[in-house]
Amino acid sequence: MQKMTIKQAAPFIVLMAVSIGAIFIPSFTAYADEAKAYNSADIAWIIVATALVFLMTPGLAFFYGGMVHRKNVISTMIKSVVAAGVVSILWVFIGYSLCFGDPVRVGGLSVIGNPSTHLFFKGVISGAPWSLAPSIPLGLFALFQLMFAIITPGLVVGAVAERIRFTAYILFIALFSLLVYAPIAHWTWHPEGFLFKWGVLDFAGGTVVHISAGCAALAGALVLKQRQSHLEHKEVPPANIPYVLIGTGLLWFGWFGFNAGSALGANALAVSAFATTNTAAAAAGLSWMFFDVVRGKKPSVLGFCIGAVVGLVAITPAAGFVAVPQSIFIGFAAAIVSNLAVSAKSKTSIDDPLDVFACHGIGGMVGMLMTGIFATKTVNSAGADGLLYGGTAFFVTQLKALIIVVVYSFTVSFLIFKFIGLILPLRVSTEEEAIGLDATQHDEKYGRTPQVA
Repeated sequence: MQKMTIKQAAPFIVLMAVSIGAIFIPSFTAYADEAKAYNSADIAWIIVATALVFLMTPGLAFFYGGMVHRKNVISTMIKSVVAAGVVSILWVFIGYSLCFGDPVRVGGLSVIGNPSTHLFFKGVISGAPWSLAPSIPLGLFALFQLMFAIITPGLVVGAVAERIRFTAYILFIALFSLLVYAPIAHWTWHPEGFLFKWGVLDFAGGTVVHISAGCAALAGALVLKQRQSHLEHKEVPPANIPYVLIGTGLLWFGWFGFNAGSALGANALAVSAFATTNTAAAAAGLSWMFFDVVRGKKPSVLGFCIGAVVGLVAITPAAGFVAVPQSIFIGFAAAIVSNLAVSAKSKTSIDDPLDVFACHGIGGMVGMLMTGIFATKTVNSAGADGLLYGGTAFFVTQLKALIIVVVYSFTVSFLIFKFIGLILPLRVSTEEEAIGLDATQHDEKYGRTPQVA
């Protein structure tokens, strides 16, 4: 057994401290709902939607795990799934407060939630409903939002796969959640957040989830540099394409909760968001596959799966603001743009193994701009009219928000990766990379014993 160091013990020590601290937090009864504001149908639907969004995390693990080398399947999958553990504890402790706590203003702009507002979920179970979700308990709203916070750092895994140390990625999840995800979520979804005040529309996470994760992925790929196989121009065969199909199906299924659940009620808007979500995914999967054929390739399973996910990404910010016919074009266009971005990346030295930036980052950007073009108050009176309907100012607002989130998420994520590299080994050794991270990081293996490349 290896001798334990303080750095290795640090995650356990932190968890132990939080666990002991939680003992002394007083208990509260549930909110009385004396005004009978709760709606049973809304509660039932958001509970289901919350579970659906959680299902996307193991779905993402299958999606990513199927595309990496056999010797890195388990290590890739656990990095997505372990976010459910890290972020859940952080969320109860301080994360929810940072996103949805009382506004902390800088220069008159609300930039983050007060961490003491709901420390250890204080007042969440016993509090009045959230102002934008008055028909469901505040605790349910908080749990629904937790699922978004869980999957976001999990998305970054695909860009740093096959070379990042597990302990370093655990620290990244924590720092990214607190320093990148929480501020952007507050800006965009808190009624006092400055992007919300500007009139920025992000129905279910185009900026908060996908652009932030995509830009963090690019930062991680740049800091970690290229894999040895990438330097040697070796092709890395997907470990298990059926895993990718399973992952795509779980993501598509779970995305109905992701987008339709963001209506925060069992209502007509949820139905509309459900329809636009499915339509955009279908159009994007076909678009990617057929565009490959036009470019001289054969129609591939991977192509359809990746395209469908890009369509889901692109429709996310727009789902509750655009009509179903326009969602076809959103999916069609997003798949082509991301496909071209993947091709462009292949001509550079950037090693983003699973094209997280091209698919989630670029896909999220396309979705935000498409929201600025196709949003209409006919679908959602609480929204805005996009460029197609004369809303030039609204389109400019979406563009400004996109630029702010891109710059912020990339810069802070780049600094996070650099900081981790100063205190922990960020990347595995060349020998460990050759053997595979399943064996060297977890002492486990997928299928047969991997052969050193």
